[in-house]
Amino acid sequence: MSQEKLAIRTVIFSMLGNALLSGIKFLAGIFGNSFALIADAIESLVDVFSSILVLIGLKYAQRPADENHPYGHGKAEALITFLVVGFLIVSAVTIAYQAIQNIRTPHEGPASWTLAVLAAIILWKEISYRFVLNRSKKLQSSSLRAEAWHHRSDAITSVAAFIGILIAIWGGEGYEKADDYAAIFAAGFILYNCYLIFRPALGEVMDEDTHDDLTAEIRKVALTVEGITGTEKCFIRKAGMKFHVDLHANVDGDLTVREGHDIAHDLKDTLKKEIPELGHILIHIEPFD
Repeated sequence: MSQEKLAIRTVIFSMLGNALLSGIKFLAGIFGNSFALIADAIESLVDVFSSILVLIGLKYAQRPADENHPYGHGKAEALITFLVVGFLIVSAVTIAYQAIQNIRTPHEGPASWTLAVLAAIILWKEISYRFVLNRSKKLQSSSLRAEAWHHRSDAITSVAAFIGILIAIWGGEGYEKADDYAAIFAAGFILYNCYLIFRPALGEVMDEDTHDDLTAEIRKVALTVEGITGTEKCFIRKAGMKFHVDLHANVDGDLTVREGHDIAHDLKDTLKKEIPELGHILIHIEPFD
C-alpha cells in the first residue's frame, strides 16, 4: 500500500472515531448535566471537520509534479495544517467563553455515571493517539502528526473533565463549578497544542532544514556509490511526505564530464532506492583531487 493511501486510511479512521465520540459526549453531557463533557464534544466535533480538511490536503498533495509545480503539491499538507490549527483555536475560545458564562450562573452538578463514560473515552483516545502518531512518524506527515495530537488533546481534555466532575460529585453543593473550571483548563491545553502543531508546519513552509538524521543517512548511502569520494553541501526541504534534496558530491577531478554525469545519475538512483521518502534529488558534482 502506498504512503498516501495509508495516510488517507488513517485520517478516515480518526474522522469516524471522532464523529462517534462527539455524539456520545454530547448526549452524556446534556443528560448528565456536565459542560466539561459538552466542551469535550465540541472539540471532537471540530476534530471531525479538521480531519476532513486533512483528507482534502492529503489528496491534493498526491497530485504529481506539473509545469507550474515542478516539485509537486506536497506543501498543501502544511497549509491545511494551518487551517486545522485555526479550527482548534476557535474551539478553545468557544469552550473557555461558555465555561466562564457557566461559572457566573448557578447550576446543578454533573451526574456520577458520566465518569464511566469519560473513562472509556480517555482509554480509546489514548489508543488512537498512539496509533496515528506511529503512522505519522512512519509516513513523515505533518498533518497526520496534527491529527495524532488531536487525539492526545482530546484525551487530556477528557481527563480534565473527569477530574472536574469527580471534584463536583465528591464536594457536593458549592463545588458544581469544578466541572466548568475543568473545561477552561481543557481550552488552555488545546491552545498549547495549537503551538506544537503549528511550529513544525511553519518550518516546512519556510523550508527549515532540521533533518540531521536524514542528512547523515544520505551521506552514508552516497559513499556506497562507485566514484563518489565524499559529499559537501546537503540541503533538504520537506513537502508533504517527501523530502527534496540538493547534494554536492565529490568525484575524481580528472574524470570527463560524461563520466561525472553518469556517476551523478547512479547516485540519484541509489538514493531513490535506499531512501524511498526522497522526492526530487539534485546532484551537483564537485571535482576532488
